[in-house]
Amino acid sequence: MSNRDNQSRMGAPQIPSQNTEKKETKGLLDFVSPTQFILLPSEGRGYPEGHPLGGKESIEVRYMTAKDEDILSSPALLKKGIAIDRFLENVLMDKKFPVDSLLIGDKNAILIGSRISGYGNLYETEMTCPSCGAKNGMTFDLNNKHITSGCEDGKNEKGNYELQLPVSKVNLEIRLLRSKDEKAMIKKIAKIEKTKGENTTLTDQYKMMILTAQGETDRSLINQFVDLMPIEDSRALRDFYKQKNPTIEIIDIFECRSCEYEQELEVPFGADFFWPKS
Repeated sequence: MSNRDNQSRMGAPQIPSQNTEKKETKGLLDFVSPTQFILLPSEGRGYPEGHPLGGKESIEVRYMTAKDEDILSSPALLKKGIAIDRFLENVLMDKKFPVDSLLIGDKNAILIGSRISGYGNLYETEMTCPSCGAKNGMTFDLNNKHITSGCEDGKNEKGNYELQLPVSKVNLEIRLLRSKDEKAMIKKIAKIEKTKGENTTLTDQYKMMILTAQGETDRSLINQFVDLMPIEDSRALRDFYKQKNPTIEIIDIFECRSCEYEQELEVPFGADFFWPKS
């Protein structure tokens, strides 16, 4: 009897087919949302020691999703003024720092980069003519951006900036404003508009950025000094800050169809920034 017959009689296990190749299929939720690296205007300068963005020239950001659109259109979040912050928390890959700590220029760069990847570079919005008050449609090309990284001159060992004012000769230590400061300013401006109160936007910014004046750290004294600051000192402080502050700007020429008024205008981050018309 052949060996083959013996195997058959004894019920030997059948040799499985050699064609064991399996087709791999991805599950519905295996899709990984793509990310992009957005250049930071600050190039990582201006952050306190130990901040995750210190020395970083770019930041990794996830592409927008349908969930992000929910966040940006949430009536509750918009009413509280925190929709943008929640959106940033959602798209930033690095969760080790609060979005409130972002320098304003870096925050705007992330918003612009996210908007371009989500909806394209053309931003259509409505602008009010500064001259006649007429509403005009305007289209900004978000790719036409101008980035200023600021400079390090006048920086001390704590990462802040020092200057002496030309008239009063007072020595100031100032810091760069962050997202948290911007939110506080927006909230105060809205309150002023609602109550028709006195516009203190400029001095409020000075009070936020000045850490010490002539070595004095008492906030009430610093605030009093700001209110009494000579105009020439104010202009010097404003120019100095502009040189140091990293920014990203998108500017275009506004032409009013009603009165033919023309002016350079910077792109507004309005409620429709993440909601294209088409």
